Amino acid sequence: MRNVPRGLSPVIAVDRGAAKPLHRQIYELFRTMIVQGSLRAGQMVPSTRGLASELGLSRMPVLIAYEQLLAEGYFESRVGAGTFVSSSLPDHRGSLERQSARSARTPSGPRPVSRYARRVPRREDFPWFGRSGPFAVHQPAVDRFPYDVWSRLMARHSRREETIRRRLHPMGSEDFREQICAYLRTARAVHCEPSQVMVTSGSQQALEIVSRVLLDPGSSVWVEEPGYWLARNVFTGAGCRLVPVPVDDEGLDVRAGIQRSRKPKAAYVTPSHQYPLGVTMSASRRLQLLDWASSGGWIIEDDYDSEYRFESSPIASLQGLDTSSRVIYIGTFSKVLFPSLRLGYMVIPPDLVDHFVAVRYSMDLGSPHPYQAVLADFMREGHFARHIRRMRLLYGERRSALVRALRKELEPPPEVVGAEAGMHLTMMVSSRFHDREIACRAAQGSLWLWPLSPCYVTSSARQGFILGFGNTPAEEMRSAVRRLRDLLTTKRA
Repeated sequence: MRNVPRGLSPVIAVDRGAAKPLHRQIYELFRTMIVQGSLRAGQMVPSTRGLASELGLSRMPVLIAYEQLLAEGYFESRVGAGTFVSSSLPDHRGSLERQSARSARTPSGPRPVSRYARRVPRREDFPWFGRSGPFAVHQPAVDRFPYDVWSRLMARHSRREETIRRRLHPMGSEDFREQICAYLRTARAVHCEPSQVMVTSGSQQALEIVSRVLLDPGSSVWVEEPGYWLARNVFTGAGCRLVPVPVDDEGLDVRAGIQRSRKPKAAYVTPSHQYPLGVTMSASRRLQLLDWASSGGWIIEDDYDSEYRFESSPIASLQGLDTSSRVIYIGTFSKVLFPSLRLGYMVIPPDLVDHFVAVRYSMDLGSPHPYQAVLADFMREGHFARHIRRMRLLYGERRSALVRALRKELEPPPEVVGAEAGMHLTMMVSSRFHDREIACRAAQGSLWLWPLSPCYVTSSARQGFILGFGNTPAEEMRSAVRRLRDLLTTKRA
């Protein structure tokens, strides 16, 4: 059952001058709200004393109304807890939602919305999205997170009045931005100062802000093919023209991009661990891309899970090689710590900071301060670095277990790409398979396969699966792969 507000007083208006008795008015108003779904099963209602006080009545009419509602089964009383809408009443949520959808339509059809709203692709509730378990993508090992340390830091800041009263700033907490800079300069070779760092509610908001500052309707944007579909949605919503540029084993093919659109306004890339293929952009491609940008293009570098490399040292950021201030660097803590944290950041060229602040301020006043304060201490005291080191070892074990299982359990062994870094790899399958169909069937058995084909813009999509390994213990990997094998075997048969 969903959590509902407890003991809130519903909007009840009684007419003292009406011929109908007050207790009858109260009874009928409650019954109508329950039947119409305004009050739901299990929801707590005010005490008779509290409601009488709010209505400015004596307690007697309220008591009589409540007794009638209890007698008819609309209310139930729980000893020591209070009075509630009866939990045995049928749940009308589905029919109420359908009625609401019907009432939202005018006789002439759907009501008009903005061009922006029409451009943004409708959100699809994919069965594999946001799940936790075998092969779930973007899901870290949350059971290994140092909750005791985090809880202690949360408690420390919750006791400080300054944390609660702190005025938000569109750029974020200065202390937190200093910690981000120290980390980026050391671990990612990013050139930055705290004054260039903007704290965001995840990387998706960072992309939205970038698009509003740098792009106009009609602007051409290079996007990786295949690539990150939520980034594409942002650019589509901004009215941009997407130019899919193929990705090979060296990353984005810059020459192919120039042939398709010589002077796009921006290029969106994931060079350290390309999503979804997992390849690392080669040094020559990085220099080609920076050379292209030096003549007026923007590079949006999404460095979403570069902390984890298993066969080499971490790769320096593209931004660290930039000498013409054409790179907007984006990162997130949601994938390395826990998804619900929703804290990300971007590094902005100094001359654009005022524009980014103005746009951010028009969207919201800034990210919540308490999490920023806690994470700043988490980083300053060394917990973040220790957690990353532990997770790098853990994910390395889980990644190796997955690769071994794929090679042993599937015949012939599949083509696996992107296994050298990050928290996912991609397994290619024959074109005779339909990855979305198989992923839907897999979800019915709590196997969270992410199909590869939706990551393509063009019709020449390859079939395959993006397999996350961060949330699956190494000892469970082989059995999960066997379930995948059974799905593929069934389909082939």
